[in-house]
Amino acid sequence: MTAPATGRIDLVLIHPGGRRQVYQTLADDLTAVEPPLWCRLLAAYCRMRGNSVAIIDSEADGLDPSTVADRVAELDPRLVALVVYGHQPSASTQSMPAAGAIARTVKEISPDCPIILIGGHVAALPERTLHEEAVDFAATGEGPVTLDALLRALKSDGPFDVAEVPGIVHWHTAENGSREIRRTSAAPLVEDLDHDLGGDAWDLLPMEKYRAHNWQCFGAMDTRMPYASIYTTLGCPYKCSFCCINAPFGKNGYRFRSPDAVLAEIDLLIARYGVRTFKIVDEMFVLNERHVTAICEGLIPRNAALGGALNFWAYARVDTVKPAMLEMLRHAGIRWLALGIESGSKHVRDGAKKALRSEDIVGIVRAIQQAGINVIGNYIFGLPDDDLDSMRETLDLAKELNCEFANFYSAMAYPGSPLYTQAVAKGWDLPDDWSGYSQHSFNCKPLATEKLTAAEVLGFRDHAFTEYFTNPRYLKMVDQRFGSRTNQNIQDMVKHKLARKLLIEQHEAIM
Repeated sequence: MTAPATGRIDLVLIHPGGRRQVYQTLADDLTAVEPPLWCRLLAAYCRMRGNSVAIIDSEADGLDPSTVADRVAELDPRLVALVVYGHQPSASTQSMPAAGAIARTVKEISPDCPIILIGGHVAALPERTLHEEAVDFAATGEGPVTLDALLRALKSDGPFDVAEVPGIVHWHTAENGSREIRRTSAAPLVEDLDHDLGGDAWDLLPMEKYRAHNWQCFGAMDTRMPYASIYTTLGCPYKCSFCCINAPFGKNGYRFRSPDAVLAEIDLLIARYGVRTFKIVDEMFVLNERHVTAICEGLIPRNAALGGALNFWAYARVDTVKPAMLEMLRHAGIRWLALGIESGSKHVRDGAKKALRSEDIVGIVRAIQQAGINVIGNYIFGLPDDDLDSMRETLDLAKELNCEFANFYSAMAYPGSPLYTQAVAKGWDLPDDWSGYSQHSFNCKPLATEKLTAAEVLGFRDHAFTEYFTNPRYLKMVDQRFGSRTNQNIQDMVKHKLARKLLIEQHEAIM
């Protein structure tokens, strides 16, 4: 955290964290501690416009709400922005309990300090967020234009007119004392990503505290730090029913940074912080071939100059990865590709608007592996058309593919996704609180289907995790690919048993 030497600071951006509540014991040494992308982008955008800015990363620094509130009081900012995003777009909702606790504590210590909430969850449910949280404003869009306009209004010598700030909901008090929520006009999306969302605010972050996921550094665990995450595109053109990524943007879309700007940022991180291990946070990096090719062609000589030490991971789709691109990706330092396979059942995939053929999935996974790139298979249990047989199909496909790592998720109706709209309209049973949207939390509560209870979906998901990572074929592959130490790391990982409220209640009901 960096603040100006003298004078009042304009803006404090807070990354709320709450990693232990979200991931339970997995948070200790298995999960990533990732630089907060949107805190950094918002900081750079506002600082470029003459505002003094500080970032408090409560996750990286391990701060409780009281300590965060004390730091805010010391800085005495004109505005506090709680930026509610997680490791991936769907993780915004699970961060709300930590954000809410910080907001309440800041208000207790600094009651006159204005607070705005920004993030995917907030943009999906702005009015509800304002009702539920101890904040003054909630952003209805992505945030940069809104934040700058709000700061200008707060710093103005004239009367403060919140109605002139685009992209927020706020409380309005009528002459009779009654209060109502009002929404201002929508804020425009940032168009020039290179200039306005370049994100060079790394000096505001505790860079020495970020680490990669354990799997990204299989075979070389000492390379998990230093670590950085960068973006090359914002948004996604696809319309998967379970995805909420476009909630802050208001539409499906795909905005690009120039390859030169991406490479310049990578150069900065290599030179200034010694970073070799990166995440590309794009929802879909391997999509536009010209964009990907330009970045990879720039990375190849950089990776060669570093002796092949670069280690990137990125998202892709089975139907966007072209075999001809794979050698280029590997030489550029792309060592891991995450594929959204979702289900082993074609019927279930079609229902989720993820139309892929099983033979295409197997073929592209094998091609990626043969190119020397590791694959993370992402699978979802409990999609609307799932039953026990189709979930078993998914697990069997995962074991057949035998990817170097796998993520197993339960289907969630995340706010901002078409599935959430459908769930609310049909009165489906949703989680009791926002922490229930975390895949790994004690309160995790996935969607029930017509044939499965939420507990059955969650129980199968947890069983699938254990069955996959204790499969002798998988462990043999890990041993051959990454060595015995990584094999032992996997076995230690499986020993972490997640406590689940739903499964405890199910067990008690049976007893």
